[in-house]
Amino acid sequence: MKKIVSLIVLVVLFSSCSEFQKALKSEDIAVKYGVSVKMYEKGKYDKAIRLFEQIAPSYKGKPQAEKLFYMYSQAYYKTKQYYLAGYQFENFASSYPKSEKQEEALFLGAKCFTKLSPVYSLDQSDTDKAVDKLQNFIDTYPNSTYLPDANAMVKELRNKIEKKAFENAKQYNTISDFKAAQIAFDNFISDFPGTPFKEEALFYKLDSAYKLAINSVAAKMEERLKSAKTAYFVLTKYKADSKFKTKADEMLANIDKDLQQFSK
Repeated sequence: MKKIVSLIVLVVLFSSCSEFQKALKSEDIAVKYGVSVKMYEKGKYDKAIRLFEQIAPSYKGKPQAEKLFYMYSQAYYKTKQYYLAGYQFENFASSYPKSEKQEEALFLGAKCFTKLSPVYSLDQSDTDKAVDKLQNFIDTYPNSTYLPDANAMVKELRNKIEKKAFENAKQYNTISDFKAAQIAFDNFISDFPGTPFKEEALFYKLDSAYKLAINSVAAKMEERLKSAKTAYFVLTKYKADSKFKTKADEMLANIDKDLQQFSK
């Protein structure tokens, strides 16, 4: 029995492979279309794509085109070819605005850019594109069943963008460019007022202001110490029980001690 089953499987596989090869070499686009649909429905997306690539130009404007280009987009998506899938979904959505698949295509097209978004430490151009495309989807379909997923993705992407901006600002502190660090943290907080990194940004602004002050020439030290003290109060006003409170208090004590020399 096992041998018979194995033999049947081999025959089916050979038949499928033979059918695909014949379609690939055929000049009849109807044959190619039929086999491409069959390959797609069987989950053989790579084979379906090879046939879609051959016949797509010939089917533009034909009755079967909507189904073909939807499957073409999905085949790229299911094989994780997100650049190509994104392009095909967006092209489908613009070409068939009345299609029942239009909403899904617009969502998946935006989702493809989400998949292409790199780790926060790299260039975030694709992340920015993903946010724009998801926001366009949300604006177009505010009652969509995909809305919770779209909002969750936007939140995750924006968090990544914020982390990138925060780390860029923090880098100035790391390389001891304390003046630039303060400006960068001010810009960061202004650009992302609701950021989860705000407490940390305020602390590193204080740290930068303090280190700039104690490393200043005498003529600039008093003004910079006062600026650092202001940064301390901004941090503690924002979060009285800040996780940085102990370090911040130590800085304040040193600031007050150093300021005494200017009150004599």
